[in-house]
Amino acid sequence: MVEQNESGVDRTVRVLLGLLLLVAAVVGLTGVWQLIAGAVAVVLLLTGLGGVCLLYRLAGISTRHP
Repeated sequence: MVEQNESGVDRTVRVLLGLLLLVAAVVGLTGVWQLIAGAVAVVLLLTGLGGVCLLYRLAGISTRHP
C-alpha cells in the first residue's frame, strides 16, 4: 500500500474543490470547459479521498505531519 502524503487540511481542500468543480461541470459549464472541470474534479476527489498525490510523490513533497 502507498503511504499517504497529504495532510488533513490538504485532503479537505481537495475534496471541497473537487465537489465544487464537479457541480460546475454538471450544471454550469459547457463544451471543453465542462470536460476539463470534470477531469480535474475527479483527480481532486480521488487524491483527496485517498490521501496520496502522485505529483507530490514525484517531487518528494509531503504535507502530512509525522
